[in-house]
Amino acid sequence: MQIAINCIAIAKLSCHGDAMNYKLQGNLKKIQKTDCAVVTVDQSGNLSEFARQIDELTEGKLSATLKLGDMPSQAGNTLLIPIPEDKTVKRILVVATGEDEELNINRYKKCLESIYSAVNAANIKKLTLSLDGFDTLDKSDHWKLKALVESFEAKTYQFNEFKSKEAPPVKLKDITIRCAEDRVDTLDEALQTGIAVSQGVSVAKDLGNLPGNVCTPTYLAKQAKQFAKTNPEFTVTVLDEKEMKNLGMGSLLSVSAGSAEPAKLIIFEYQGGKASAAPHVLVGKGITFDTGGISLKPGEAMDEMKYDMCGAASVFGAMQAISQIKPKLNIVGIVAAAENMPSGTATKPGDIVTTMSGQTVEILNTDAEGRLVLCDALTYAEKFKPASVVDIATLTGACIIALGHHATGLMSNNESLADELLVAGEEAADKAWRLPLWDEYQSQLDSNFADMQNIGGRPAGTITAACFLARFTKKYPWAHLDIAGVAWNSGKNKGATGRPVPLLVSYLLNKLAA
Repeated sequence: MQIAINCIAIAKLSCHGDAMNYKLQGNLKKIQKTDCAVVTVDQSGNLSEFARQIDELTEGKLSATLKLGDMPSQAGNTLLIPIPEDKTVKRILVVATGEDEELNINRYKKCLESIYSAVNAANIKKLTLSLDGFDTLDKSDHWKLKALVESFEAKTYQFNEFKSKEAPPVKLKDITIRCAEDRVDTLDEALQTGIAVSQGVSVAKDLGNLPGNVCTPTYLAKQAKQFAKTNPEFTVTVLDEKEMKNLGMGSLLSVSAGSAEPAKLIIFEYQGGKASAAPHVLVGKGITFDTGGISLKPGEAMDEMKYDMCGAASVFGAMQAISQIKPKLNIVGIVAAAENMPSGTATKPGDIVTTMSGQTVEILNTDAEGRLVLCDALTYAEKFKPASVVDIATLTGACIIALGHHATGLMSNNESLADELLVAGEEAADKAWRLPLWDEYQSQLDSNFADMQNIGGRPAGTITAACFLARFTKKYPWAHLDIAGVAWNSGKNKGATGRPVPLLVSYLLNKLAA
């Protein structure tokens, strides 16, 4: 159910079925012909305004069915009522919203997922729904509509490129959302934003799900250049290893030293604001496959280390969304792409490298490589004289131990920036949680032989990784997002999530209102 887009990933890799059509209907007195009308009922049996209209149109079929007591009251439960004799509405899908105090963000998303699952199971092609049944949710219709689009698009994502037989295409094609006539223009903005964010999430998923033998640093560079060709408001620059060496990026290049795949530094520049306005910079960790290098990882689940470039994928995804929304901001995206492999030329534990900043690093563990590519990329970001810098990385397994798979870890050297990201995460239902970045942790990085070492031991591993990066970010407001726990799912539902693209886009768009 992917919307037609100027896709970053090459066309054959954007295998998400046909485009979904969304329509806002402002005339609430008229009910257009539909395969299914979605209505809501609360725990007390109260019908929404749209539900009462449908009940009247179908001569009481809805209320008569509900009187039988077949409708479970828990939020998210559904009941499909066929109306074969009606020429306007062929089916009614009833969704329980539960008690008013139960209808929070999570319950709302559960309702949306239940709607899609029921519609998909019934092979419904046209759907009509109204947001009025969710008016007890403490969120604006703007937020609810955006969340609806993003939820439906996430449910329909498919990645079939490497299968001999593709999954059956999604049947649902048209969704009509009813709203007041004077809200159409305002809600259209929310609709377009939801579509753009969904596009960005799908791009991030595409890139994350690609195998390491396809998605290399060179592949990412080619996709970035192709993106610039179809989006002239963007400028893309790619630095090769020779250029990075000339800049003194010894830390980044130490990671790619053992691989036949050359590293790339990819820079997106979007000029939507005044030329004099300082840009907001996103920096993504792009380790396209991470074996751990000489500090080799265990073999179990190593295939998932293709996801170690999900920070980079989120930058690509955010750029995709920005290309559709076109905000009046200046935005820079930087991707530090490399492959971490063991070989005779690989960096060894105990080696010392010089970063672009001039600081030296003793590499005690070659599997702590993300911070080694990011530190040079963060130094490179200084050239843009940024208003803010946010880096995104699948950086530490310790973050999964600390926060599980629900929240992104957030650390920052700037209170306002940290607060903005936390608010953006709440708004986008893509939450982050702040961890401390106190000077007391810095001593864990002390080295006898260099300015610092690249690991701080097991205690507070997520924090000391951020402390390492903080040494390269003293010239601008900076925040670090550790997405190790949220970037992909394991097991039966294995696959990239596209997080934190929603958070990043929300954060950037909030700058317009600041």
